[in-house]
Order: sequence, then C-alpha cells, then structure tokens
Amino acid sequence: MRWSEFFLPTLKETPSEAEIISHKLMLRAGLIRKLSAGVYNLLPLGLRVSKKVENIVREEMNRVGGLEILMPVLGPAELWQETGRWDVYGKELMRVKDRHGRFFALGPTHEEIVTDIVRHDVRSYRQLPLILYQIQTKFRDEVRPRFGVVRAREFIMKDAYSFHCDEADLKKTYDKMHEAYTRIFTRCGLRFGPVEADSGAIGGDVTHEFMVFAETGESQVFACECGFAATVDRADGVPAAYDFDKTLKPLEKVATPDKRTVEEVTAFLGKQAWELVKTMIYNADGNYVAALVRGDREMNEIKLNKVLGAVSLVMATPEEIQQVTGGPLGFSGPVGLKNVRVIADRTVPAMTNMVVGANQADAHLVNVNLDRDFKVDEVDDLVLAVEGDKCRRCGRPLATWRGIEVGQIFKLGTKYSDKMKAHFLDEHGNEKPFVMGCYGIGITRTVAAAIEQHNDADGIIWPVSIAPFEVHVLPTNVSDNDLKSTAETIYSDLTARGVEVLIDDRDERPGTKFKDADLVGIPFRVTVGEKAAKEGKVEIRTRKTGETIKVAREAASEATVKLVEDEKRRLAV
Repeated sequence: MRWSEFFLPTLKETPSEAEIISHKLMLRAGLIRKLSAGVYNLLPLGLRVSKKVENIVREEMNRVGGLEILMPVLGPAELWQETGRWDVYGKELMRVKDRHGRFFALGPTHEEIVTDIVRHDVRSYRQLPLILYQIQTKFRDEVRPRFGVVRAREFIMKDAYSFHCDEADLKKTYDKMHEAYTRIFTRCGLRFGPVEADSGAIGGDVTHEFMVFAETGESQVFACECGFAATVDRADGVPAAYDFDKTLKPLEKVATPDKRTVEEVTAFLGKQAWELVKTMIYNADGNYVAALVRGDREMNEIKLNKVLGAVSLVMATPEEIQQVTGGPLGFSGPVGLKNVRVIADRTVPAMTNMVVGANQADAHLVNVNLDRDFKVDEVDDLVLAVEGDKCRRCGRPLATWRGIEVGQIFKLGTKYSDKMKAHFLDEHGNEKPFVMGCYGIGITRTVAAAIEQHNDADGIIWPVSIAPFEVHVLPTNVSDNDLKSTAETIYSDLTARGVEVLIDDRDERPGTKFKDADLVGIPFRVTVGEKAAKEGKVEIRTRKTGETIKVAREAASEATVKLVEDEKRRLAV
C-alpha cells in the first residue's frame, strides 16, 4: 500500500477530548475519528488492526468447534421480555420503536436471539454440544462514554454461545474457551490475566474476565501469590480484625447533634471507625432491606444484590428512610427495626459494644451488641475489598493491579433456556432445558488495550500479529531517482513474498516521515536514505527495541522477511 493512495490523517497535536494513551494515539495516528459521544468512525488503519484481531479470534473459535453465524442487531422486545432483561438491563439497553409502534433493542449481547434460534431447530441431545458465534456491532447506552473505544456506546464484539445437555459438558467447553482466550490474547501480544468476576446482567454463577494489565485500566483487580485473582466486584478478602472488648456494656443513647457521617460521629464520640456500624437502607424490588457494614469499610452493592437476587436495587430516598426507620438520613441503625430484612457483613458478628444510629434525629446508640440488642436475618460478604486484606484461600495479603477487561466467559446454566422454554430430548426421551455458556471478546477494546501496553513517547508500537502493516518502507527523498528506485524494488520484493508493506512515497521532509512512522508504529522500518546511494546500504529498524541494522540493499528484503517471521514465531501458540 502506498501512503499517497491511503487515507491516513495523522495529527501533530493531541485533541483535547482524548483522556488515556490509547485514545490519544488512536486519534493522532489516524485510526479513529469521533462522530458523537462514545461513537467513533474506524478509519482504514484502525479497521486493518481490528480485522487482524478478528482473524485471530475467528481462527481460535473455529479451532474449538465454533460455527460462525450473523444475528441481527435489532432484537424484538418480546424476546427480551421473555427473559425479564427488558427491565433488568436498564438504561444501557438502547431501545427503538418502529413505524408500527413495536419496540426493539439494539443488541448489547445476543443471548435471547441465539436461544430463539436453537429452541426452534435443535431437538435432540445428539445435536449437542453446539457452539455458535458471531463478530458483530454492539450497542450499550453508557451513562458516561469515555476513553475512546474502551468505553464506547457502539463497538465491535465477538460473542459466542454454547448449548449442552448437562453441566459436565458445559464445563468441558468452558475450559476449552478459557484455553482459547489464553491463545487469542497471547497471539495478540498482550500481557493479561484471567480473574474471577461478577456476571452482571448476563447472569450465571461462574464467570472469568480476561484483563490486560494497564495502569490506566478502569478495573481494579485483587490478586494473591497463590493464584487467586478477582475483580473488585468479586474479591472476597478477609478484612483486618480488631481487638474488641468482650465485656458487654449497657446500651446507651447519646446525643450527636448534626453528626451524620462516620468521620463526624466517631470524632465526636472519641471512637474509631471500626467501632461503628453503618446501616444503609435499600429498596429491593419494593421491599426494604437494612445492610450493615463496619464503619471503616465500604458497601459492595453487587455483593449485596447477589444475596438479594433483586431485579432493582437502589438506595432508599430520605423520605423512605424516615418512613422505614422513624429517623432521618444519617441516623439509621438496626435496633428496633421492624418488618425490614437485615443483612450484616461478615465482620459485624465479631464486633461488640458498637456504635449505631438511634433511628431518630441527632442521636446514636453506643454499646450495642448483636443478639442482645438486635437480630440479623443473614450474614454474608458485603464489602469492597481493599489492598492488604488477607486472601481467603491462603491467608496472604492481597495486592492490587489495574486492567482493561477485553474478554469474559460465563457459565449461564439454564437461566435463558428455562425462561424461553428452550428444550431438547435426552437419550431417554425426556425433555430438558439446554445448559448454556456464553463467551465475549471486545474487538475494538482489544485494539485499545494493545496500544495501552505497547507505546512510547513517540507513538504506537504494534505487535506484528495485529499491526496494520508489517513493514514500513521509507525513502527519505522521492525526488532522488536512485533512492526511489531502490525503495520501490524493496517494496515490490516484500509484497511478492507476502509481507504487508506500507511505502511512504510522499514528497515530504524526512523529519515528517520519521515522526509519522514512529507515531503509526509499524513493527519494522526500512529506511532508504543517503547511505543507499553512497554505500549501497539501507537501514532496518525494529520499532519495539529501536535497534537498527545496516544491510546491502540487495539483501534488504531477505533480512526484513527474517525479522518479520522471527517475530511472528515468537507470538505463535
């Protein structure tokens, strides 16, 4: 490909809208252009990289027996209503109405549609297992689109779905997908790790996210030397224990005028945050719940809702809190609550003589004790983990790192097949629901994650496996016929040998060409400059290391091909 015939609009300055490295470099290197908030045009260079990632994904999906299909973006509301996700998905689900007044969803994921396909055409256990996948545009109405294509409202995703006769068969495919994802991200040249995660609106009891290590990543991961790793939503570390006085003291009500926060109350009473219990009132599908956590920890609403299994979980309003507890916001406590489900974090039963709200304005209770003064209905892990918590598996401290989620795999069980009456006949002629799994990879997000890991002050450094071109031929002066001829010969030789080449045939100053070359980040650059004329040599530079070798121009193609092939072998699995 000739630069002069290619659409590659690079930018010298970083647009003000850009936030993280990948966003800045994708704009500057001419991969994307913004259309509206969270919606981007993929320009030729960006599309070439996306197609490289797609091809790797496609090869590995085919390798584990996946069959590629293509499902519509538009899904009728009736399918989403069958599973209940029309309401559960909330405002992130983009909804449109046709001219007849019928609602459709712009698919953020396709569990309903693929289950509808299978329930009509798969009837026997002999047709199982079945893996169907697509590479398709997805839509999610993000409340705050940001970071370019990392958190976009429209994006490209691979989504696969598997159908099985039982959980044992699902596990086999789940493990195969885990291995396939490991191969995919290794081939893409990424440093990554699989971590336990929350399934969110997709559902299912078992799920792993594949996280690319990145300081700018949105996701916080907790990990231990024993091999445990989980997202902040799922991490269940053991909080620090404190030495509570085991002598139960008499319950007292104390005045705490206008003291509502943990910091205000504990400072006023001369207590530590870990001696106080926060009582938070939630509305869960119309029923009120009191959740209790130690004052030095933060509530994890995802964990709470795992216990509750609610479709809608929201903090109660000040008016609702007054109605439920008898007191205003900031003074809630578990003592005397009636007709309210009370759930306590696992740290609460170890506490004695605790401080809680008195359920009346400007007052708290001190020396409150579980069982003597109040009861709880359930005890579970309700708090966000923090660095330094102990690993629940081995007892060592948990460390944290940040990452970008690029893929996730789920064991769905019968969540969708039960609700959609998707059944098959087993070997005994009995009707059973399909056991399902689903497996997603963000294609465009993977591109951004690769840039987050592979860049320097000058621009992108593409792994050869997903680079838009493998070699960049750069004649420093196209007005010099000898240099131009040498560059054209190398370009033709490499192209004939199957190498993907971009030749910079623009009539620009060498400095401009070199800056653009580093910005775009093609793995190998063959520079045809003055030395080609004077010494008969060209320079081959490796973008990743900056290493440059000089070779006779007659040997340039052979030397370049070897470098490309060596790098490809390094990433092969």
